[in-house]
Amino acid sequence: MDDPLHWKRLFTLGPAQKDHRAALRAGFGVFIPLLVLVGIDRIDLALFAVFAAFTNIYGRGPSFGLRLRAQLRGGGLMWLVILAALLAGSVLDTDTDAGMWIAIALTTLISGACSVATGLLQIRPAGSLFHIFAFAAVATLPFDVHLGEALITATATFALGLLLGQTGRWWQPEGDRLRAEAQPNPFGVRVKDTVRKAVWIESVGYLVAAAAAGALAHALQPVLSTDHTYWAMVAAVVPLVGHTTRDRVARGVHRVLGTVVGLGLMAAVIWAGPPTWILLLIIGLLQFGTEMLIIRNYFWAQVCVTPLALIGVSLAQGLQTSLLYDRIIETAIGSAVGIAVVLAGSAYGRFLLRRGRETGD
Repeated sequence: MDDPLHWKRLFTLGPAQKDHRAALRAGFGVFIPLLVLVGIDRIDLALFAVFAAFTNIYGRGPSFGLRLRAQLRGGGLMWLVILAALLAGSVLDTDTDAGMWIAIALTTLISGACSVATGLLQIRPAGSLFHIFAFAAVATLPFDVHLGEALITATATFALGLLLGQTGRWWQPEGDRLRAEAQPNPFGVRVKDTVRKAVWIESVGYLVAAAAAGALAHALQPVLSTDHTYWAMVAAVVPLVGHTTRDRVARGVHRVLGTVVGLGLMAAVIWAGPPTWILLLIIGLLQFGTEMLIIRNYFWAQVCVTPLALIGVSLAQGLQTSLLYDRIIETAIGSAVGIAVVLAGSAYGRFLLRRGRETGD
């Protein structure tokens, strides 16, 4: 039976790929820095630790050397995005309509630029989803932060991620070490011309999806009473990753469904009102769960991602029920825009193919 939206995959898991190792590194990689910040009473810097901890998601390489290089590229790019966001936030006044439009424009540029960077540097996971999230969240912070302190926090978390990525290097089983050393070395990243061209073409989709979602969400803000426009921009680029049009559309639908279920978990957390140290533990567990599931089942990964993202961006300001409403509305807007961009791109591709056949090219 045809299953265009992959409904059967909602409750099935793909094959395991020793995901627990990467999941443990990711969980501890975000929990430890946040615990330190709570210990020194600087939870206002939590957001920079949360985003710099994304360094750990780039550590799935088959060898320690490849993992280090992947984390240097992926984590280094995230560090640059955080720096750019801090500089942008220092001059932007997002309390004004003009300031928000500028923030949307800058986030759109980050979307396109980072999609190109991840493509040319062969960074996996590909795309600019994390970079959009980090840039917009930091650039639109409702309170001032010290640039140096923010960068120290991000840099220390980045360094911890590199260290965790090398844990076990000196007691790796001999068989694993030999198999890993047999892997090709992509440090000097070589990209074929066809791939390079595809990367640039795909970046147009990221620009269009982010810009359209941001503009639509902001335009509807007075009507919908929402306050997190960039969440729509994040959701809009999710469907752009996939092998086929069906895969991409299904991915967008699964994100909305996963968000709905994840919001139920978030509502339970808000209702319970746990102390900060419990929230840190929840963040670590959710990050662990996300990395365990992200390759095997995108829907269930989103169930973990939703409360993880909401708690992470709210630690310094406190959890509010308004987050639940904003998240589902913005995610629905962004996913709809992203799916529309995918369908339009697919239709345009078929048009070019048909025209080429008619002209004999």
